Amino acid sequence: MRRALAHGAGREVLGFAGAGLVAYATDLALFLWLRGPLGVDPITAKTLSFLAGCTVAYLGNALGTYHRRAVALREYAVFFAVNVAGAAVQLLCLAVSHHGLGLTSARADTVSGLGVGMALATFLRFWGTRTLVFRTPSPEEEARPPWTG
Repeated sequence: MRRALAHGAGREVLGFAGAGLVAYATDLALFLWLRGPLGVDPITAKTLSFLAGCTVAYLGNALGTYHRRAVALREYAVFFAVNVAGAAVQLLCLAVSHHGLGLTSARADTVSGLGVGMALATFLRFWGTRTLVFRTPSPEEEARPPWTG
């Protein structure tokens, strides 16, 4: 039993990581394309690439990692909120390091925002995805028709 749980958890982590890597690649590629050849301003480009990355990550998790659960607009909205919280964690780590601690070099910004911030945000996103978005429904929720909310 314990081995089966560990195996299932390992598959969940790998599925989550795989979906996240594809989403990150989508975010990065779209951002670079919008900023480069199309010349879109950085805030608009990042907003659009973030939305695309969130959508790819949600679909990867909904159709892959947590494939036994239905794809739903409510789940996507919660997933999006979890990802916004993750982005806020990354920005907070960068702000504390850069403005609070005075570590202003490009290396310090990279370590705080993309190292420490990304690690903390990834844990938050994993926790939020498995407990708030694709949680296992209670027996009462399972028995309820889907259109009753």
